[in-house]
Amino acid sequence: MTADVEHEWVLREFDLFRDLSDDEVEVIGMSAPMSQLPAGQMLYSPDRPTEVLFILKKGRIRLYQIGIDGRTMTTAMITPGQVFGEMAVLGQHLDQSYAESIEPCVVCLMSRADVERLLLSDPRIATRVAEFLGSRVAELERRLGDSVLKSAPERIAATLARLAGHAGGPATVKLTHEQLADLVGSSRETTTKVLGDLADRGLVSLRRGRIVVRDSATLADLADSGRLSVATGGYQAKSPR
Repeated sequence: MTADVEHEWVLREFDLFRDLSDDEVEVIGMSAPMSQLPAGQMLYSPDRPTEVLFILKKGRIRLYQIGIDGRTMTTAMITPGQVFGEMAVLGQHLDQSYAESIEPCVVCLMSRADVERLLLSDPRIATRVAEFLGSRVAELERRLGDSVLKSAPERIAATLARLAGHAGGPATVKLTHEQLADLVGSSRETTTKVLGDLADRGLVSLRRGRIVVRDSATLADLADSGRLSVATGGYQAKSPR
């Protein structure tokens, strides 16, 4: 398979371009160079702003911010098929965000001019981009609400249940304890204590760099029950309200 044909095949896999003709995909492929990135590669930072749209084919990208106390807070986890980047024309702003690959990735890049010419001019693609960006805003609003209304253990349980989805059996969430802590806005120490308790209950199994969710339904129930909290110096389950 030639590089050009492989590139078009990669773009064809994106839900964003699912009903485009071969000729339409070829035109986009010529304007969206594909890059392979190692884990730990910084794609965007406040001191290196660039107006580029990234389309993730393989791997995972973490968007995060750094607080004045130096702690990091993950604002989004980008998975294959999703788009991200600083693109004012889409109403998408990274502001003080950083974008970093947390595993080897394959991304396609598009300039603002090509986004306007090839994506926003096509109602099919423009609608899908708008839907995706809208869902990301809704997810961020939900997480902000959780940070106020839920305890750290409840946020951890809710996040694991959501990432595991509705799999019929065990589901693997590829996050370290530190990455999960950044995602839910907790400390690594608290996250490790909570995961240990959930493992003792048989709800999760802990592996190096990943968490196997064994009962996402019970995790989701616990997250909404108000029975999980962190006590001073440790973790405890609260009595039912």
